[in-house]
Amino acid sequence: MKVLVADPISDEGIDILRSYAQVDTKTGLKPEEIIAIIGDYDALIVRSQTQVSADVIQAGKKLQVIARAGVGIDNIDVDEATQRGIVVVNAPTGNTISAAEHTIALMLSLARNIPQANAVLKSGVWRRADFMGTEVRNKTLGIIGLGNVGSEVARRARGLEMKLIAYDPFISVDHAHNLQVELVPLKQLLKESDFITLHIPLTASTKELIGAKELALVKPTVRIINCARGGLINEEALVKAIREKKVTGAAIDVFSTEPATESILFGEANIIVTPHLGASTTEAQVTAARDVAKQIIDVFNGQPARTSINAPFISAETLSVLAPFIKLAATVGKLVSQLAEGQMNAIQIKYNGEISNYDTNVLKAAVLGGLLEEISEERVNLVNANIVATQRGLTVVEQKEATCENYTSLISIDVTTSTGTATVAGTVMRGESHIVQVNNYWIDIVPTGGYFLFSDHLDRPGLISAVSKVTGDADVNISSMHVSRLKPRGQALMVLALDEALSEEHIQQILSIPDVYTVKVVKL
Repeated sequence: MKVLVADPISDEGIDILRSYAQVDTKTGLKPEEIIAIIGDYDALIVRSQTQVSADVIQAGKKLQVIARAGVGIDNIDVDEATQRGIVVVNAPTGNTISAAEHTIALMLSLARNIPQANAVLKSGVWRRADFMGTEVRNKTLGIIGLGNVGSEVARRARGLEMKLIAYDPFISVDHAHNLQVELVPLKQLLKESDFITLHIPLTASTKELIGAKELALVKPTVRIINCARGGLINEEALVKAIREKKVTGAAIDVFSTEPATESILFGEANIIVTPHLGASTTEAQVTAARDVAKQIIDVFNGQPARTSINAPFISAETLSVLAPFIKLAATVGKLVSQLAEGQMNAIQIKYNGEISNYDTNVLKAAVLGGLLEEISEERVNLVNANIVATQRGLTVVEQKEATCENYTSLISIDVTTSTGTATVAGTVMRGESHIVQVNNYWIDIVPTGGYFLFSDHLDRPGLISAVSKVTGDADVNISSMHVSRLKPRGQALMVLALDEALSEEHIQQILSIPDVYTVKVVKL
């Protein structure tokens, strides 16, 4: 495997990856330079600088995973990655404490005019009276967004004896209560807060959440902190409000365009600015790098990533039960796709027995991945299985039954086509995949790989030897044989495990044998 590190990350994460893959660190690349080389890589790691656009993703023909060594994913085209079955992961908790501490540091700097006083004193002027501050104790802190970082800010502000209110429609009252935070509407938060801090992602609905209309509601003594994302606050409106003394001050760590070497915010003495330092601690960088490195290795190993943005997480407990069935599900899908005739239009997946008690999304994805492997250019996996099926107009139905007559667990697939229905079922025994049903026939095949010949025929003496003569004449060895029949001298299924593929000429010779109805050679 090959991993491209396009933005600087901690060496600890790179060391973890190097034990498993080839790692190339190439930072500061232009978009066209990334597009030129990304086709050679299985994974891409970025932070906030590199833009992972649709063009980059489309050029990454081998990409399995894109990792953001940080919280956000706004510089990654997640929709395009999802379409192409590429897992997108981040490190949402890696910089939580660092971002929360930076928020508190900026709040205290605002309250006590620390950067301004520092600059004046270093210029050789002693001016105490100009920098009268305010205590944060007993002040109201309004927190917009009570997720990971917002919650940690609340915990620290509580230690400073502040009154805490928050706006977050997606947080339960119990969670807020445990943090000793009162949930309020946004307008109420704006009106009552002495300090306002933002901790939400930048989306279409949150862009310029704080603009001129919102700033008209705040106290003239309010101080605003943004360590989340540039674009959440309308910068022009904020500067205007400060100039008109409708806002006392602001501290901004993030900008609409980064890197920001020029900004309307820079000209205001009452606005403190820092160059996106929320995650800039040694501890945060190490944690984030380690986190995404481990997740990349998990994806390479076919395991679910812990913080995947575009695929559901599967707990270790569930995975320990389902892991043997993932390979089985893919094999069953691959086999039924090769046995089915006609135009495919509907797929029914049945889970019987113990596995019916679990979330089977990963098994459904494995089935579709195997089913479409030979006919789809897309990589089909847990990320995009539903999308690919929908794009192809395939109806996928899942059924679960707790009972299973013959096995502890069973996965069955019925594929309906323009000419009929093909059925394949399998189970796991002693940690090994077993194909136990093909259409109406019960069999027991261990699909260890290689070629298999499936033949419907009449159960009669001499037929098997006639087929064996053809394979012998073709110098193709039979490693095992399985026969299942509906009744003596009735219709039967013969399955031959072959060391090599049969030519079309030899398949036609078998079809010419009397009472042989169908012949299919499949590769598993």
